Amino acid sequence: MARRTRIKVCGITVLGDAEAAAAVGVDSLGFIFAESPRRIEPEAAREIIRLLPPMVDATGVFMDEDAQVVEEIIRYCGLTMVQLHGAEPPQYCRDISCRVMKSFRIGPQSTAGELAAYEGAVQGFLLDTFDPQQAGGTGLVFDWSLVGKVAPPGPVILAGGLHPGNVGEAIRQVRPYAVDVNSGVESRPGIKDLGKIKEFVEAVRQADDSSTDPAILV
Repeated sequence: MARRTRIKVCGITVLGDAEAAAAVGVDSLGFIFAESPRRIEPEAAREIIRLLPPMVDATGVFMDEDAQVVEEIIRYCGLTMVQLHGAEPPQYCRDISCRVMKSFRIGPQSTAGELAAYEGAVQGFLLDTFDPQQAGGTGLVFDWSLVGKVAPPGPVILAGGLHPGNVGEAIRQVRPYAVDVNSGVESRPGIKDLGKIKEFVEAVRQADDSSTDPAILV
């Protein structure tokens, strides 16, 4: 049977973008509570999340936030998943009350040991582009051949500079469990281009249809 790569659109700030993304088959929407041009306040995120259709994940993005604050936002907003972009240790991840994706910035200096320490502590490994100045949202692609080197011990969520024009090749090379897009489907920071979201989803499905192999959770 054909594989099905999951799709996450991050940096949601307005209800219309969330509804349009869900309507074309996006699996998860990301709400950024860390410092970012796409940061959203919990009150605004809650209003969007409560109107989402069933089976669309609401993912909260945090960076080195106090665990109690994270838990308060999980409950208040109704988050179903948390994405951690800082130096949160494995035990911090284990203690979170919902599913956790841990982000790793991948570059030539990255090692398998960095990711291996989180085996069993998180449900997914989000691989983003290393930039010494930014924890994420760089809009830049990293060398996908490095995924094999770092050997994530669980499902791979591929991020970093993805857009409708390159996501198909990314899926063919990496075979991730999911792909995560942000600036690649925007008209400006925090505002999505709905045509680009549709193109992105179509490119993912075309790549899936070209392969009958199961997803490789490297």
